[in-house]
Amino acid sequence: MPEITPDLSPRVLPPPDLIVVPARFGSSRLPGKPLIEIAGRTLLSRVVAIAREGAARAGNVDVVVATDDQRIYDHAQDIGCAAVMTDPDISSGSGRAWAVAHDRAVAPPIVVNLQGDAPFVQPALIEALIAALRESSCSVATPVVQLPWPALDTLRQHKTVSPFSGTTCTRREDGRALWFSKTVIPAMRDEQRLREREPLSPVFRHIGLYAYRFDALRRFEATPPTLYERLEGLEQLRFLETGEAILTVAADAMPHTMSGIDTPADLAMAERLIAEHGEPHSSWV
Repeated sequence: MPEITPDLSPRVLPPPDLIVVPARFGSSRLPGKPLIEIAGRTLLSRVVAIAREGAARAGNVDVVVATDDQRIYDHAQDIGCAAVMTDPDISSGSGRAWAVAHDRAVAPPIVVNLQGDAPFVQPALIEALIAALRESSCSVATPVVQLPWPALDTLRQHKTVSPFSGTTCTRREDGRALWFSKTVIPAMRDEQRLREREPLSPVFRHIGLYAYRFDALRRFEATPPTLYERLEGLEQLRFLETGEAILTVAADAMPHTMSGIDTPADLAMAERLIAEHGEPHSSWV
C-alpha cells in the first residue's frame, strides 16, 4: 500500500471573535456604577468574570472593557482584563463595542456587546449566542427568557418603581424577533384563563446581551437613530426598523431574574436576589 503522509501543516484559525464590555462612569441615575460593589464585588468585576467564562466556553474569543473613564480603565487593569479608552462622546454600548471592534488589527467576525451593568448573565448564554450566530444568516443574536407567571408579576411590580427597567419581546416560532418594548407585551385579553392553563406566561423578557456580525454592527452605527428606537429608548429597534433580522435565543429562567443595574432600586434588587438565592456563579460561592 502507498505510504500515507500525515498533514503536518499548522491549522489556521479564523480571526477571534470579540466580547466588549462597555462601562461608563457617568450614568445619570447611578454615577460610577461599574465600580459600585454588589455583595462585596464590583459590578465590573462580576461582568468581566462572566465575559471570560463565556469566551472560554465558545473558544477563540477575546475580551475587552471599553470605557471613557480612567478609574474604570485602571480597575479593569487591576482585575487583569484588557481595556480600551473610547471617546466620551459615544453614548451607547453598541457604539463603544464598534469603536473597539473596528480598531482591531483584524476584524472580528462576531462582536458581543455584554453591558457592564448586567451581573446576572449566564456565561452559557454568551456561548449560545456566538454558536447561534456562527450557524445562522441573521445579523444579530440576543437571548430571551419566557417568564413564569410569578416572574411576570415581579416584573410588573418592579415597573411601578422603575418603569423603563426591563424589556419584553415578541418573536416568531423560528425565534426571529418581531418587536421589543419597555412595556409588557403582548397584551392578554383573558389572562386568568391563561394562568390556569399554562405554567409559563406568553411574555418573553429580553436579556440585554447582543452578538452582532461585524458588518451588521458597521451598518447599524452608520444609520441614524430611528423613530421607535428613540421613542422606546431601545437600540435594537434600529435593526428591526432597517430590515435586519434579529435571532432570539431562548434561555431558561434563573432565580436571579432582573434586567441591568440602572437605578438605586435596581441595585437594591440585585443585593436582595443574591441574599435570597446566593451567588449566581458557583466560583464565587
